[in-house]
Amino acid sequence: MARYEAEIDHGALFVGSPETVAQKIATVARDLRLSRFDLKYDIMHLPRVARARTIQLLGSEVAPRVRELLAKEPTHV
Repeated sequence: MARYEAEIDHGALFVGSPETVAQKIATVARDLRLSRFDLKYDIMHLPRVARARTIQLLGSEVAPRVRELLAKEPTHV
């Protein structure tokens, strides 16, 4: 569990509320000077409704918030 939590806080896992995920994506994009961010997510055995909600949140809340955060402090690309 400790390793999982460390990956969430400082690693490659992007887990949490739309705001938490957006903040982490924006931080990584800024720190690594990314102009593109590809996300592959593992939804394993989630029910179809939960998968659909995840995709919906990514498009309606996370992506717009990432754009907003990066517009405030653009990357150095």
